[in-house]
Amino acid sequence: MNPQVIKVACSNCNLRELCMPVGLSDQDMNRLDDLVATRKKVKRGATLFTNGEKFTSLYAIRTGFFKTCLATEDGRDQVTGFQMAGEIIGLDGIVNDHHTCDAVALEDAEVCVMPFENIEELSREVTALQSHVHKIMSREIVREHGVMLLLGSMRAEERLAAFLLNLVQRLHSRGFSQSELVLRMTREEIGSYLGLKLETVSRTFSKFVEDGLVEVKQRHVRILDTEGLQRIVNHQTACH
Repeated sequence: MNPQVIKVACSNCNLRELCMPVGLSDQDMNRLDDLVATRKKVKRGATLFTNGEKFTSLYAIRTGFFKTCLATEDGRDQVTGFQMAGEIIGLDGIVNDHHTCDAVALEDAEVCVMPFENIEELSREVTALQSHVHKIMSREIVREHGVMLLLGSMRAEERLAAFLLNLVQRLHSRGFSQSELVLRMTREEIGSYLGLKLETVSRTFSKFVEDGLVEVKQRHVRILDTEGLQRIVNHQTACH
């Protein structure tokens, strides 16, 4: 692949601040451009990688939205996370050299493929990259831990409120609105992720609408009362 094309991928990419370490010298930045082997388009509904597949690369999501999921023993799909543009996907494969979930595109998407051996090699030479990779990993662990707490002790209202606040905060850090979001996932997928039945998710959304917390038009959600949602979540933490 033409190196110039790759250079555009990292050095001039508008997601650079999210994917790449900040404050690198031009020389190091040019080295980082070697990280991206190719860009890959993933059609809506297609998988980027599957459970058990050999781990070779991390993927920076340029555009689009993904869910990671596992098939449970009784054949259901358990959603384990949602990932959006500017986030890194594929970290699950590092531990055992195999992916431990499926990554499915919820809309047409494009990712930058970053072979892990390139990352390791460059990390040894560019220390800022090494600490950045560690930061990404620990952020992911903290997020997973937060989700486990969420599922462990929260009531349905608290789970959905925390989910919406988390989503809008992640979108906001990517330059989107602080109060409006389009849900790329179905109510069923939200339920699977939050450990709630589909009807519970729908009922809770309706309650939030009745209470004037949110406005919902199909997949468009406008948060009318951020503090109200935060109070629902904080009430839970105050009780523990």
